Amino acid sequence: APAAGAPAAATSEAPSAGADDKVKAIDGFRSAKFGMSEADVRAAMIKDFNAKPDAIKAQDNASELTHSILMSVPELLPNGGTAELSYVFGYKSKSLIQVGAVWSKGTDTAMTPEKLFSNANILRAHFMGEGFKPDSIAVNMPVAGGIVMFRGSDAKDRSVILLLQGTFENKENNQRVLTPSSLLLFYVADAKSPDIFKLPPGQF
Repeated sequence: APAAGAPAAATSEAPSAGADDKVKAIDGFRSAKFGMSEADVRAAMIKDFNAKPDAIKAQDNASELTHSILMSVPELLPNGGTAELSYVFGYKSKSLIQVGAVWSKGTDTAMTPEKLFSNANILRAHFMGEGFKPDSIAVNMPVAGGIVMFRGSDAKDRSVILLLQGTFENKENNQRVLTPSSLLLFYVADAKSPDIFKLPPGQF
């Protein structure tokens, strides 16, 4: 594709000199870039996945007042089964603030815990080699209902989060073993203060 078609914003972000050059930039997912409008993201999804426009479904989040578009993608990860991609648009900006992918029995009836572990390990190994800000990286961190397999941020605090969700059981020697039920991958433009609806302080 000719570079001339790239959005102006992408070209104005020349790499800043210095240490940031080695840090991977997280600017979205494939052709869909943070800050894009819904129409542009739909076009990017159609281009990236050879998708039919009617394969893209819309959904609103009643509490955050964000809007999402969703699509099932087989083999998003080679041999990884079918995933559901979600692209989330901000409450105020109406532009792309997050891209997520979910692998689970809900997205693919043939999904197994083994496949989820395999997908998680492949993605974690990939992200470990990507060159995120070293002080931002967390690996294998237990959280409520699962394990953060990987979390990392770029120089602008845009983040990748890989979360394996499931149920823990205590096995012998008090080893807590996770049986995964879903794998979630998020690309987030601003994890610290996302563009979602919040009640202004002092109102209640």
